[in-house]
Amino acid sequence: MNRVTGRSGGDSLIEMSPSDSYNDDINGYYHNSDSPGPRYGQSECHGVCVETCESLNTSMATLASSDHSDEVQVDAHTLEPISSLTGFWKKRALFLKFRARIEKQQQSKDLVFFRDGVRRIDFVLSYTEEGDRKHGRKRELYEANLEKVGLELETEDKSESEDGKTYFVKIHAPWEVLATYADVLKIKAPFKASDISKKYGMPMKCLATPFRLPEHIMNPESDYFTTTFTKSKSDFFLIDDKDTFFTPATRNRIVYYILSRCPYAEDECVEKDKKGIKRLLNNGTYTAAFPLHDSRYWTRSKDTSCESERYNLYQYWAKFSCFFKEQPLNLIRKYYGERIGLYFAWLGFYTEMLFFAAIVGTFCFMYGVFSYKDNEWSKEICSDQIGGNIVMCPLCDKKCSYWKLNITCNASWQSNLFDNVGTLFFAVFMGIWVTLFLELWKRRQARLAYEWDLVDFEEEQQRLQIRPEYENKCTSRKLNPVTQESELVLERTATDLVGKLFLCWVTVLFWLSLTVACIIGVIAYRLAVYAAFASFMKENTHLNKMGSSITPQLATAVTGSCINFVIIMILNLMYERVAIWITDLEIPKTHVEYENKLTIKMFLFQFVNYYSSCFYVAFFKGKFVGYPGGYSYMFGQRTKLRNEECDPGGCLIELTTQLVIVMTGKQVWGNIQESLVPWLMNWWRSRKSRRHPESLYTRWEQDYNLLMVGQLELFYEYLEMVIQFGFITLFVASFPLAPLLALFNNIIEVRVDAWKLTTQFRRPVAAKAHSIGAWEEILSGIAILSVVTNAFIVAFTSEMIPRLVYMYAYQPDRSMKGYINNSLSVFNISAMPLDNRPEEEENPPWLNASITTCRYHDYRYPPGHENQYTHTMQYWHIFAAKLVFVIVMEHVVFLVKFFLAWLIPDVPADVRDRIKRERYLVQEYLHNYEVEKLTNELSANQDACTCEEHL
Repeated sequence: MNRVTGRSGGDSLIEMSPSDSYNDDINGYYHNSDSPGPRYGQSECHGVCVETCESLNTSMATLASSDHSDEVQVDAHTLEPISSLTGFWKKRALFLKFRARIEKQQQSKDLVFFRDGVRRIDFVLSYTEEGDRKHGRKRELYEANLEKVGLELETEDKSESEDGKTYFVKIHAPWEVLATYADVLKIKAPFKASDISKKYGMPMKCLATPFRLPEHIMNPESDYFTTTFTKSKSDFFLIDDKDTFFTPATRNRIVYYILSRCPYAEDECVEKDKKGIKRLLNNGTYTAAFPLHDSRYWTRSKDTSCESERYNLYQYWAKFSCFFKEQPLNLIRKYYGERIGLYFAWLGFYTEMLFFAAIVGTFCFMYGVFSYKDNEWSKEICSDQIGGNIVMCPLCDKKCSYWKLNITCNASWQSNLFDNVGTLFFAVFMGIWVTLFLELWKRRQARLAYEWDLVDFEEEQQRLQIRPEYENKCTSRKLNPVTQESELVLERTATDLVGKLFLCWVTVLFWLSLTVACIIGVIAYRLAVYAAFASFMKENTHLNKMGSSITPQLATAVTGSCINFVIIMILNLMYERVAIWITDLEIPKTHVEYENKLTIKMFLFQFVNYYSSCFYVAFFKGKFVGYPGGYSYMFGQRTKLRNEECDPGGCLIELTTQLVIVMTGKQVWGNIQESLVPWLMNWWRSRKSRRHPESLYTRWEQDYNLLMVGQLELFYEYLEMVIQFGFITLFVASFPLAPLLALFNNIIEVRVDAWKLTTQFRRPVAAKAHSIGAWEEILSGIAILSVVTNAFIVAFTSEMIPRLVYMYAYQPDRSMKGYINNSLSVFNISAMPLDNRPEEEENPPWLNASITTCRYHDYRYPPGHENQYTHTMQYWHIFAAKLVFVIVMEHVVFLVKFFLAWLIPDVPADVRDRIKRERYLVQEYLHNYEVEKLTNELSANQDACTCEEHL
C-alpha cells in the first residue's frame, strides 16, 4: 500500500457553503517572494528536527517580504512538531505548513481519483490510531485481504489531516474485479442500442412544458437493450471504455459487496464472525466507510473527468424553487441507485395522485360552506324559541350543571362544514381513488422496472442478497433444490425456533398493550379533567362569556389530543429500538426478508400508536354512555369516571379535531426534524472549518464530515408516508381537507428529502430493489380497511343517517323542521340519582322549580311511559338503516374497486412488448455471438494445423 498525504477533521469540518468559501484560484494564500527573511535560531526551534528547522528557515526567507503575512490566521493544534514555538514564529510556521500542503498536492479539492489522476476512488475508509491496539492488526489483515481480492488501496497519512489523527484509505476496483463481481451479482449491461421508439408520453405535451426539465437531466443515459453481464463474454457487450463502462453507483455497490464479506483474520484461522466492514465499524476499527460524491453541490467540479451529477441534482431537484418541476428520476437512479430512485418515484406519483383527491376534497368542503345557511337543525339550535328553551342534562357528575342547547350554536354550524352530503360522496370517491392509485402505481412501477433493468431481479438476486449477519451464524451447508448449488444454512432446533418466536411476539403484544394502556390513560385524563374545565370556565367570567366558542368539551378534546400526540412521539422512539431488536433476534436470511419483517412490526406498532385515538373517537366515544339515572362508567361506577359523551356538535367534529392535531403535528414535526436536525449537526461540526480556506479540503474530507445515511433511513421515509396515507384514507370522511394538507406536506417533503440527501449526507451505497416491497401489501390492506372505516364513520359517527331517516320516514313534507326536538329524549329531574346531580353552587341562576325535565341525545321513551327510558322503535329503525348503509356502501365500493383492478393491467402493453423484444434479441445475439466465436476458433485451429504441415 502506498502512503500519501491527505486531510480530515473528525468533528470539525463539513463541506462549506458557497458563502463561506474562498476563491478557488487564490486558494486563500499569497504567492512566494524572493525577498530574504529572518531565520529560525536554535532557541526558537525548541527541539524541532533539523530538517523541519531548515525547511522553515528557507520558506520564511520568501515569506517575510509579504506585506500581508501578519493577516494569516491558522489553528495551532494542526501542527504538533512546532507546537512549542511561540508568537510570530509559530504563526508563520503553521502558515507555511498549510501552504506547503497545497503546493505539494497540486490537485483539485473535488478530485475523485487516486494520486495518479487515473484510477477512480470507489470507496473510502477512515480510521484513527486511538483505542485498542488490536484494531491496527485487524486493519492490516483486512486491507491485506482486500488487496488479495484485487482491490487497489492508497492511504492518506494522518499528518496532513486537520486533527492530525485521521487516516483515509482510498479504494479502487480495477476492471478485473468489477467484471468478476458484475458476473457474480448478475448486473445487467448494454449489448445493443434500443430500436424501439417510446410511444408513451404526456397528452397535450405543450401544456406540460413549464414542468419539464432539460432532456440531458431527465435522460442522462442512452436507451439500450441489456442482459446479465458475463465476464467470459465481455466482448459481447458495448464496452467503449472500461473505466466508464460501470457507473460510479454500480462500482460502489460492487466494492461494498466485497467489503461486507472480506475477513479480517489470517486465512488459516478465519472465524465466521470476523468478517465484514460493518463489524469493523461497530467495534471502532474504522470510523467511517463511504463512497464519494462526485463534486460539491453548489458548483461543478473543475475536473472534466468528474460528472458533477451531484451539482445537477441540487440545481434541478433539491432546490425548493423546483417544487413544481418533475423529478429527474433517471438521474437519481444513476447517482443513488434503484432503491432510492424507486422511493422518490413512488413519492412523486403519490403526490401527483393526491392533487386530484385534494381538488375533490376541497369542493366537498366548499359545498359545506355554501350550504351553511340551509342548515335547518342548526337554526333550531341557535333559535331562542327552540334551542334557548331546551334544558339539557349535566354532562358529568357533581361539577357539571344543567345547560341550554343554544350554547352549542357555533359548534353546530362548524360541524355542518364536514357533516353533510358531500361527506358521503367524498368517502365513496376516496374508496375508488385508492384503487386507482394502487393500480396505476403498479403500471408505473412495471415501466420503471423495465427501464431500470429490474425485471426478474428478485428471482436472480434473492440468493445473492444474503445478509453477512446470517452468514456469520451459519454452521453448515445444504444443497438448494432450485439452484442445485450448495448454500449456507442456519440450523435451528425446534425449541430454539419456538422460543425465539414466542419471545418476539410476546414482546410485540406487550408493547401494543402498552400503547392501548396509554390511550386509555388519555381517555381517563379527559374524563377526570372535564369537570375541572367546566368548573374553571364557570368561575372565570371572561371565559364564561366565550362559552359558545370555547366549551369544556372543546378544551378537553384539544388538550387530550395534544397530550396524545406527545405520547405518540415518545412511544415512537421506543418502538424503533424494540422492533429492530426483535427482528435481529429472528436472524432473517436476506436483506429483503429483514426489511419485510421489520416493516410489518414497525407498521403494526405505528398503526396502533397513531390511529388508536382516532378509532376511539370515531367508534367508541359517545356510544356507550347510558342515560340519566343509568350512566355507564369506565372500570365500574366506583371509579367515578363516567364514559365520555360526544361534543354537542357531534362526535364527527371531535374526530376532525383529533385528526388535524395528530396529522398536522406529525407532518410539521417530521419536516422540522428532517431538515433542521441534519443542518444543525453539520453546522456544529463545521464551526472550526469556517476559519480556513476551503481549497484545503479534499473530496473525501468534505464527505467524511457529512452525516451518514442510516441503514434504515429509507425505511423511515416510507413509514412516514404510509402513516400519512392511513390518515387520509381511513378517516377522510371526517375531514375532506386531509388530502390537501397531505399534498402541501408532500410537495415540501420531496424537496426536503432531496436537499437533505444531496447536501447534508454522505453518498449512500447504491442498492437495487425491484419494487417498494412489503409497503405495497400494507397500502393494499389500508385501502381495503379504509372502505370499512369510512362507511362506519358516515353511518355511526356522523348524524347523516338519523337525519335521512327522520326526513323520509317521520316527516311527511320531507323537511328537517322539528328534527332537534325529535332527536332528544326527556328525563325527569326529580329521578336524578344523588351521585349524578350537580352540586347546588354549580346550578345556573335561571334554574328554578318550574323546570322539571332535562333532555339528552338518544331515542328513549319519556318518563311515565310503560317502557320508560328504553329505546324507541325509531332508534331501531335508525340502527337498521345504518347497517344497511354500511353493507350497501361497502359492496358498491368493493365492486368498483375489483372491477378497476381487473380492468387495469399491472404491466402496460408496450412494456410487455419491449420485454419480449429484449428477450428475443438476447437469444438471437447470443446465438450469433457463439456461432461467430466458434467459427473463429475453428478457423484459428485450421490455420495452426496448416502452419504445422508446412513446417
